[in-house]
Amino acid sequence: MNSEMDFENRIVSTGFSEEDKDIENSLRPKVLSEYIGQEKVKDNLSVYIEAARARGEALDHVLLYGPPGLGKTTLAGIIANEMNVNIRITSGPAIEKQGDLAALLTNLQEGDVLFIDEIHRLNKSVEEVLYPAMEDKALDIIIGKGPSARSIRLDLPNFTLVGATTRAGQLSAPLRDRFGVVFRLELYTTEELSRIVSRSAGILGIAVDEEGLMQIASRSRGTPRIANRLLKRSRDFAQIRHNGVIDADAANDALSRMEIDELGLDSIDRRLLTTMIKNYNGGPVGLETIAAAIGEEAVTVEDVCEPYLMQIGFLSRTPRGRCVTPAAYSHLGFEKDAQQSLL
Repeated sequence: MNSEMDFENRIVSTGFSEEDKDIENSLRPKVLSEYIGQEKVKDNLSVYIEAARARGEALDHVLLYGPPGLGKTTLAGIIANEMNVNIRITSGPAIEKQGDLAALLTNLQEGDVLFIDEIHRLNKSVEEVLYPAMEDKALDIIIGKGPSARSIRLDLPNFTLVGATTRAGQLSAPLRDRFGVVFRLELYTTEELSRIVSRSAGILGIAVDEEGLMQIASRSRGTPRIANRLLKRSRDFAQIRHNGVIDADAANDALSRMEIDELGLDSIDRRLLTTMIKNYNGGPVGLETIAAAIGEEAVTVEDVCEPYLMQIGFLSRTPRGRCVTPAAYSHLGFEKDAQQSLL
């Protein structure tokens, strides 16, 4: 089995896929009133937007951080719509040279939103050009080389930079300090996800009842992107193997066939935990050892599997290595012996 392909094709992956592009573009809310969840973020953001509009100013620069799939790109689009301005979308890795960033900035109109996804991956030299642009609304360009080189400062229109990152800790302090508004997006509750799935089903014309909604929502790992993906896959099973309606039986059948259990764990999550329990008595065990045991890169295990397993309390990190918790033993049907529990 090709484990790398397993990770890329996981139905519960929070990563953005080509299929998600079509789904999310049609399902994304356009205004704050349509946005479900993240109530604290919405409440504060609505005040900042209303105040900026009343003053006739551009909104202050906004940093959105948190796990992938929670709606950072959607919020950037909502900010632009609420401010009634245009939005330009790019990502940190796509801006390779200072000239790329200069081209983006000089093409902005007054009040426009520039959205940079994965802003923590900006090239250092590009980031330094961004500082005066954010702070002084100016762009410093060096013309020529050597002794004849000279600097020209171009004035920029007032604009709003919206940066999104899954790793706020990797942002440099000078860049982070230039954002006037900083929001952390939290994982969604089952009730919020149920409302999101219900809204998506209405837009896509999918028949689903309340119990079917809750089945999908409870197994979506707190992430709308996964919830919408599971909704589409469940529709396929309901259409072919059931009466076309995603009820409790249809949803449970679909999710079971996709090997997603009641907590949202898939076969890869269970293989990781089971390997640690059977081969290493549940830990502590090093990351490199775990990765080698399941035939995967250490960085993939750390970024793809571990975050959710730690969030639900199935995995813990200690100075000696990773450990499987008693809750994971119970969920997987293993008994944790008393001697090991004392280690």
